[in-house]
Amino acid sequence: MSGLVLKLGPHERVLINGAVIENGEKRSRLAIMTPNANILRLRDAIHPEEVNTPVRRVCYIAQLVLTGDADAEEARLQLLRGIEQLSQVLTDHDSRTQLTLASRAVMEGHHYQVLKALRALLPREERLLAAARA
Repeated sequence: MSGLVLKLGPHERVLINGAVIENGEKRSRLAIMTPNANILRLRDAIHPEEVNTPVRRVCYIAQLVLTGDADAEEARLQLLRGIEQLSQVLTDHDSRTQLTLASRAVMEGHHYQVLKALRALLPREERLLAAARA
């Protein structure tokens, strides 16, 4: 079996190609066999009022493509610019690795992978912002 496997908890919701799907009473697994399907776990979704940091802004653009609310080609330049701006600030090796993965995914049109790579930067960004406030 190949493809993406989603493990869903009871009543968990997921967006697949613009359709919201809610799991039933029990845990289940879904195998997504269609390549390049746009998938977003709604528990992982960033809500508009939460778009208040540089990494979250770039994540949100990728998320809008996944939800069908933004055109992939139009978002491409915004994503690449955002990733470039982040790379000027997040200069450590781990962040650079995630930003490189995100850039490659943008170029390949794999927006789920863009979001996944960028979300890995959220804890680091939070620590940096907390240190700046202290």
